[in-house]
Amino acid sequence: MAPSAIDPDAPRPAPGQLSTDFDDTIRFYLNGTRVVLDNIDPEITLLEYLRGIGLTGTKLGCGEGGCGACTVVVSHLNPTTQKIYHASVNACLAPLVSVDGKHVITVEGIGNVKRPHPAQERVAKGNGSQCGFCTPGIVMSLYALLRNSEGKDLTEEEVEEAFDGNLCRCTGYKPILDAARTFVGETNKKTLKGCGRAGGCCMEEKMSEPAAGGCCKSDGPKTGGGCCMESKPKTSSGCCMGNGEKPAGGCCMDKLKVDGDRDIKKFTPPGFIEYNPDTELIFPPALKKHEFRPLMFGNKRKKWFRPVTLDQLLEIKAAYPDAKVIGGSTETQIEIKFKALQYPVSVYVGDIAELRQYKFHDSHLEIGANISLTDLEHICLDAVKHYGEAKSQVFKAIYKQLKYFAGRQIRNVGTPAGNLVTASPISDLNPVLMAAEAVLVAKTLDETTEISMANWFKGYRRTALPQNAVLASIRIPVTREKGEFIRSYKQSKRKDDDIAIVTGALRVRIDDDGVIEDVNLVYGGMAPTTVSAKQTNEFLKGKRFAELETLEGAMNSLGREFDLPYGVPGGMATYRKSLALGFFYRFYHEVMQALHPEAADMEAVPEVERQIARGREDREAAVEYMQETLGRSNPHVAALKQTTGEAQYTDDIPPLKNELYGCLVLSTKAHAKLKSVDWSAALEVPGVVDYVDHKDMPSPRANRWAAPHFDEVFLAEDEVYTAGQPIGLILATSPQRAAEGARAVKIEYEELPAVFTIEEAIEAGSFFDFYREIKRGDVEEAFKNCDYVFTGTARMGGQEHFYLETQAAVAIPKPEDGEMEIWSSTQNPSEAQEYAAQVCGVQANKVVVRVKRLGGGFGGKESRSVQLSSILALAAKKTRRPVRCMLTREEDMVTSGQRHPFLGRWKVGVNKDGKIQALDVDIYNNGGWSWDLSSAVCERAMSHVDGCYYIPNVYVRGRICKTNTVSNTAFRGFGGPQGMFIAETYMSEVADRLGMPVEKFREINFYQRGQLTHFNQSIVDWHVPLMWEQVQKEADYAARREAVDKFNATHKWRKRGLALIPTKFGISFTALWFNQAGALVHIYQDGSVLVAHGGTEMGQGLHTKMTMIAAQALGVPMEDVYISETATNTVANTSPTAASASSDLNGYAIYNACAQLNERLAPYRAKLGPNASMKDIAHAAYHDRVNLSAQGFYKTPEIGYDWTKNEGKMFFYFTQGVAAAEVEVDTLTGSSTCLRADIKMDVGRSINPAIDYGQIQGAFVQGMGLFTMEESLWLRQGPMKGNLFTRGPGAYKIPGFRDIPQEWNVSLLKGVEWQELRTIQRSRGVGEPPLFLGSAVFFAIRDALKAARKEFGVEAEVGVDREDGGLLRLVSPATAERIRLACKDPIVERARVVPKEGEEGFFIAI
Repeated sequence: MAPSAIDPDAPRPAPGQLSTDFDDTIRFYLNGTRVVLDNIDPEITLLEYLRGIGLTGTKLGCGEGGCGACTVVVSHLNPTTQKIYHASVNACLAPLVSVDGKHVITVEGIGNVKRPHPAQERVAKGNGSQCGFCTPGIVMSLYALLRNSEGKDLTEEEVEEAFDGNLCRCTGYKPILDAARTFVGETNKKTLKGCGRAGGCCMEEKMSEPAAGGCCKSDGPKTGGGCCMESKPKTSSGCCMGNGEKPAGGCCMDKLKVDGDRDIKKFTPPGFIEYNPDTELIFPPALKKHEFRPLMFGNKRKKWFRPVTLDQLLEIKAAYPDAKVIGGSTETQIEIKFKALQYPVSVYVGDIAELRQYKFHDSHLEIGANISLTDLEHICLDAVKHYGEAKSQVFKAIYKQLKYFAGRQIRNVGTPAGNLVTASPISDLNPVLMAAEAVLVAKTLDETTEISMANWFKGYRRTALPQNAVLASIRIPVTREKGEFIRSYKQSKRKDDDIAIVTGALRVRIDDDGVIEDVNLVYGGMAPTTVSAKQTNEFLKGKRFAELETLEGAMNSLGREFDLPYGVPGGMATYRKSLALGFFYRFYHEVMQALHPEAADMEAVPEVERQIARGREDREAAVEYMQETLGRSNPHVAALKQTTGEAQYTDDIPPLKNELYGCLVLSTKAHAKLKSVDWSAALEVPGVVDYVDHKDMPSPRANRWAAPHFDEVFLAEDEVYTAGQPIGLILATSPQRAAEGARAVKIEYEELPAVFTIEEAIEAGSFFDFYREIKRGDVEEAFKNCDYVFTGTARMGGQEHFYLETQAAVAIPKPEDGEMEIWSSTQNPSEAQEYAAQVCGVQANKVVVRVKRLGGGFGGKESRSVQLSSILALAAKKTRRPVRCMLTREEDMVTSGQRHPFLGRWKVGVNKDGKIQALDVDIYNNGGWSWDLSSAVCERAMSHVDGCYYIPNVYVRGRICKTNTVSNTAFRGFGGPQGMFIAETYMSEVADRLGMPVEKFREINFYQRGQLTHFNQSIVDWHVPLMWEQVQKEADYAARREAVDKFNATHKWRKRGLALIPTKFGISFTALWFNQAGALVHIYQDGSVLVAHGGTEMGQGLHTKMTMIAAQALGVPMEDVYISETATNTVANTSPTAASASSDLNGYAIYNACAQLNERLAPYRAKLGPNASMKDIAHAAYHDRVNLSAQGFYKTPEIGYDWTKNEGKMFFYFTQGVAAAEVEVDTLTGSSTCLRADIKMDVGRSINPAIDYGQIQGAFVQGMGLFTMEESLWLRQGPMKGNLFTRGPGAYKIPGFRDIPQEWNVSLLKGVEWQELRTIQRSRGVGEPPLFLGSAVFFAIRDALKAARKEFGVEAEVGVDREDGGLLRLVSPATAERIRLACKDPIVERARVVPKEGEEGFFIAI
């Protein structure tokens, strides 16, 4: 039960004195081994401790508990349940003191490559690991789920929810979920009840016949002699047993039973290790008897207390009123790391059992304030059973909020007290507690105080809790059984693991006459605190609930009460106001549904919910061309190393003797002169050794980089052009001291005008000296002869790479000749070598750059990685000591650039038959403050602005805007997606103004084989029309279009949309000289093969494919081929790993080297016979003094485009694809979910279908993020004016596990000839091309929004080209805010906030 009051007459120590005897030793178990620590650094986290002792499998991804890369399992005896609980925990947040008396399990502790845990093996073999940086955390989340299942069957819901605190940028999540589902008991697999069809199995809809054409799974795996659901006659439910007879092969339901009626428990798929819970690491028996002693340890900077009783805690608070009380440390650690707040005295309260109890009372539930949120979830479910449905509404409301509250790792340690005391205005829980009129019990040494929630918040982040008090318990009243209703709501950018934009908890009590007795409408996100709508509450009291005037009056009152200014802190004024109104509208009709269902707007009540994700891949796609090695779905060669934590990344390299740690000193102004930089205070910080700035360069020229313009400086000289520009580097003995030193540097600025957006740059004439055009035909003449001419604008934002491993490098100076060795997480080792040599003043042959692997790249480490490695090389040269730096997530995001935002102003001429005659378009990209790769990005966008459509007359012009944002850079697609987005925007808007279905309009204008693009390249091996037809058939597109139209006709507030999108992506570097590659192949006498090539492995499976090519070419098993690393001293002058061309280039270079070796070995193969092993052949050749090493080379033939003449071959070939997507949108909130996606890609003859499917799925989800979710925002005002706001997972949202399509089917084109394709294996590049297909979700949302607008009388006028013609112009990304604001219903219209003259928004969206 909750703690009772403390006897005020008990003797107390004098202020500042403590009566408790404290221990200073932490005792815990680590991977089954006892650990005793008595010399503890009070400032380090669990993650820093683990990595410091060499357990580097646990990764640092963000430092704020938002990505899950650092997940470990902490097993402990839960004081709430008195059971062993295996908690997944963010090690980056967990204070070391929190593990006393517990068992910490890391990814290394559960298995290794030789003996992997089943979770590790299945994720690896299931292709659930690409770059692998996030993988250990994902494995540990799965491990925690398995351990907590205690041998019981898992459900698919439990599997999907287990990963809500983990992010992955590579895989698209589906292979991870598929691997995890192998642990689901067969009886719990939804695929046995349903098939994954959106809306449920066709056989569950009480149809007399299955879906058109038979069971929708008729093309998939069948039981016995076919799908039993297709056997006739059937019962109304469709069961084959309805007539008492079984089909041939038996009923499929029999497969669920073995040994009579015993259900199969843990199904182990063939080829996998069986999961046996009895073989897991036991919870150490000694910990069951562990004596939790009060702890105190620290140094002169910081002191930790860990009391184990409430009395001890109150005594500490009396002695140290300013002490920071820490439960889960989920907020505090972020304050320390990112806000540089210092807490000299911290008190960890997670082990005080008294604060973690609960008790059901007749009128209320009392919970200890420090109970974990995970336990609170279970308590709420128990409360529903205890109190019954009606009286437990408040607990259902709490549970609903907890379901989407952060991730499981946070809920495992977060507490209600933490939510209340931090007083976040966007808390999920606080509105429910306030609406329910909960009472908070606060305690000091001398008294117990009860504080009502109505009086708790005193201002922004301020509460009524006395400084020397602690929050002990919370009393939550039960809901009255009759006439009282309470509901909770939340809207955020992402459904799972996201902070709220607006939260609400709305409660009303109605008497028997239908009159409102009491009401409390509480909102978060509408004011500096959680706030009750007092004026509206007063208006409603005494009103008859069911009268329309009550609803209308309340909506009007809320509109006045939450009349947010346009520039309100946090932005989104209209959206937030619409949410407040929408929540009430939904609540009102949910109550009406219970009281007067005939008068309720029933469509307003349901929220968009997603089902379990499922789908299929065509695993037979490569059968017709499969060879011994090539064409087979081999797992990633490093997958097991990645799932076991053995794969080494840059920052995993063990510390070197005398190593220093670097921390960048970054500009905080968007554009300013540097008046002074004072390093003296930094040098006074203990542990700081030195600093580096531009004066340490060997010459002014050495400070300049970024060919060919060399307009960037590594370290700022006398002016900064963006917030986040490096000014210098602090060097210290630890990362913490380096960061402290960097903060101590004093910089004086003179601010200058800054430009941020494309529109601002155009108005100011701020451009780089760049202009390109492509012109074919005569657009002006064509426009004169067209039936219609339409104009418009396409606008899309940028995208943060969010690779899980941030930029990292280690520079190691050698004692001779100025040599330098650099380990770097780079896609471009040769450029890293070139610039390191430049800043060190040596020739390139003195510098070796090595790359083992990258934890993701996506283009963000092509050029921008060079900045960090070069600065570190300079520092290593200056100090003659190794220097290491791995950027924090925040540093990475503000320094490394993003995808370019684009603006396209287009004009299209079209005839009544739908044939486009002319396109005129101006394309602008936001290059940021320096050139970087912006010109090439703009050129690719220009070359892709035709999409997949033949347009006889085209005039396209490209410009680069110069702004004061980060220098935007390469990102998967490299301008191609932006160009194609402009194309699909004008296709959609023109189709609307023609009154023609956009699918028909696209099809009418498709390229035909042999036609020329606007840059005069012939279209060959053209399969888009074929795939367009196949996808429509396989996805049952026509029938689903009818179903969508029918759904939209009967649903007012939920709308569905469909879209079918093609892609054509040119493969080749547009910079001709990059289209080359080298390779080095060694055969050793034991028959093993070592391959080196110029590409880097960043998760895309390049090393896997290259290994397969070498194995196939040399006729050896894959396991005999090894690729160690990419290094500039083995293969020189390499091209960056980019442009989706690395398999083509490096694959042919390896093949060329192998061909040379095969020619040399041919006589020995002939002599020794066909069964001779490579060992025998190599041994014989060696003794004949035959060279067993060969250098291969390849350059792409035929290509070379002349921009001045518009002639030549720009791309070697085009990778093509088609995707269909269906979405459902909640128009009251803007939430959306992808119900289904079907993708078909033409990748030629796949080298490895498993790798290619992974690339397709990962690119598609990344594309979904680009077009529907990910939004970069800058601050417009305040002390951080001009700085990036979205600088971590807390503010910048990438898709999570539960954002992927609910049904997701992917296939590769097969059964065709690739007559013109002359690549290795006749395969096509696949890394970038599928990304644009994610826009199918955007255009499906647009389709749904058209239906939503039509509901309220707003449609595009046919044949009219004007701004106010009802046409939907949707900007990318289609965030929940943009979706809601695109609607035209009365609620959003009354919520619209119009800026006053001169008033600007809080954020800048570039």
